[in-house]
Amino acid sequence: METHKRSMVKSLTWRIIGIFLLGGIAYAVTRDWKEMTVITIIFHSVRMVLYYFHERIWLRIDWGRIRHPLDSLNVSGKLAPEDLDEIRAKLRAMGYIE
Repeated sequence: METHKRSMVKSLTWRIIGIFLLGGIAYAVTRDWKEMTVITIIFHSVRMVLYYFHERIWLRIDWGRIRHPLDSLNVSGKLAPEDLDEIRAKLRAMGYIE
């Protein structure tokens, strides 16, 4: 599972690569620094936001994802003895332990 922060950092780093690429193309076509800057800023601002939401939506889609065998266990915080028993029972049922 990815955090919102990780999705945002991925979006930012990908956009930085794209900024240099589109900036170079826009400048080569327009030969104008102001036009290049406006085109690049608008395009990448929109794309960064769209990419973030695209990532967050894909996190909700299970297709193609391999789940950890214990992913369905509802355990948070410190494990109680009954939590450990449930984990052992699930691992035993799946053939990981005897």
